[in-house]
Amino acid sequence: MKLIIKKQVGASVVAEPNVVPMIDVMLVLLIIFMVVTPMLSKGVSVDLVKTMNPIAMQDADKEDAVLVAVTRNGEVFLGSSKLAPADLPGKVKDMLTSKLNKTCYVKADSRARYEKVVEVVDNLRAAGVDNIGLLTDLDAKSKTKPLADAPPAAM
Repeated sequence: MKLIIKKQVGASVVAEPNVVPMIDVMLVLLIIFMVVTPMLSKGVSVDLVKTMNPIAMQDADKEDAVLVAVTRNGEVFLGSSKLAPADLPGKVKDMLTSKLNKTCYVKADSRARYEKVVEVVDNLRAAGVDNIGLLTDLDAKSKTKPLADAPPAAM
């Protein structure tokens, strides 16, 4: 019995990389990041007031931080839900019942009316908030770095 092995003459090795699977993976990753990125921002986005010497408040970025936003139109948001400023004490009091650190953070638009921000601060005080942190951005003209993490100023 004799085995005959024939060699195929027409087939050659391709020396080029196949980039089609890599492109597929990159497109899937792009879609995932486009879907997830809007969910990463907490609350409503506002143009924060610019200051020369801001104090960094890393606790405001925590998932369980109580964040109140005042928009340019004077609308008040607790997290991402809109509510009237008069309803703020009850909701904030419920959120702070199980917390030891009774700190709330207020981010107001730079063009928001001052009376709306004061009304929010008054309502937070009525809810029994110990500390209120006013969130700001670093002014581009400033040459100093933000100060280290410090407790919010008591109001």
